[in-house]
Amino acid sequence: MRTTVFGKGARLFVPGILCFLTSAPVFAETQKLALPQVIEISLQNNGDLKSFREEKGIRDAGKNRAGLLPNPTLELDGGTGALTGSSAENSLSLGISQEFLLAGKRHKRLAIAEQELAAYRWQLADRERVLREEVKTAFHDAILAEQRLNLTDRSIALNTQLLDVTKERLAAGDIPELEMNLVKVELTRSEGTRIEVERALLQNRARLFTLMGLPAIESPAIAGNPDNDLPAAKSLVDLKQLALVKRPDLKVLEAEKSRGEADIALAKSEAIPNLTAGFTVTRETTTIEVGGVEGKDTDYIVGVKLSIPIPVFDKNQAGIQEARAKRTTTDSRFTAATRRAEREVETAHASYLNADKVLTLYKSNIIPQLEENLKLTQEAYRLGEVGILAVIQEQKKFFEINEAYLTALHSRQLALTKLEAAVGVSLD
Repeated sequence: MRTTVFGKGARLFVPGILCFLTSAPVFAETQKLALPQVIEISLQNNGDLKSFREEKGIRDAGKNRAGLLPNPTLELDGGTGALTGSSAENSLSLGISQEFLLAGKRHKRLAIAEQELAAYRWQLADRERVLREEVKTAFHDAILAEQRLNLTDRSIALNTQLLDVTKERLAAGDIPELEMNLVKVELTRSEGTRIEVERALLQNRARLFTLMGLPAIESPAIAGNPDNDLPAAKSLVDLKQLALVKRPDLKVLEAEKSRGEADIALAKSEAIPNLTAGFTVTRETTTIEVGGVEGKDTDYIVGVKLSIPIPVFDKNQAGIQEARAKRTTTDSRFTAATRRAEREVETAHASYLNADKVLTLYKSNIIPQLEENLKLTQEAYRLGEVGILAVIQEQKKFFEINEAYLTALHSRQLALTKLEAAVGVSLD
């Protein structure tokens, strides 16, 4: 009969204790934020991320600059013969010239600006990926602190109940006063532990709210159940392939590789000089003496001027060499980043599987039996069958193992967070 009752109690106990541990929040806020809401608020309000988003204007300005043509040049030239005794002779010239970009330089510069803008977008996505990981970690740390605080509250409650029992038995003359004093010490120790846990909770919440970009006056409650069923982990091969396709930091390097190709194309086109074309209108006034009579003659001259440097010595060899070197460097960085990403996925995947195995041991074998043992020991002490030290030791074991169980839940959540960050997408 006891085995049957225990089996039912074990099935009900695991979700029951988690419900108890996640209930009764420390703060009295009415609105509770779940993890998706916390992440959304963080992506909107995080100061560093908002500052980086505003840098898009710099990239847009660079794209606009790359598409502009060189400004035309206005030329004005005047001359007079007054200083040489020919005051009636003078000239005035007005011209305008325009530099024309040859070999498609403008389009190649626009292509570079487009790649820079694409790299910026992926950099922004990567910062969001890193922020998600930080927010999830801080969120789970805060949830763990809340659960530990509730666990210490239960420890205080059980020690208080045990103190009441010892007082009754002491009054009945069944136990010495030493047993009651031992229980008082345990109660005081539990209260001291609660103070430490509450301080850790405040620190974790402060870190989370800082990542969320909330002002100091706002301190919303958060809600999360780490014992919810997590998504089944994909195979390691699938996760690696997913990381290579989805990780934004790899996309940044791919955009830089494309930028390197565009740099080489631009450097090659810059070996061809630009053409400058000009148009001038000149008025020349001269004096003519015929039969002792001096007359003036005014001429208008229209001219066209074309100029282009001759690429004899400088064919932009250095620029082409530099662009190719940068492209090779980017290739090496991309290869190294790909290997690093695969290694991160392997490590995170192994950590997740190990954390899940440890948690399964607690759920299936340790926690249910621990609850049963505590109840039996408490009842045996009430009946005078065991001493107070047995109860104290059993309660210590109960709370130590329950805290280890909460830590195992927390470790599995952090392992999943690391795995999602390594893959670059949510695995839900």
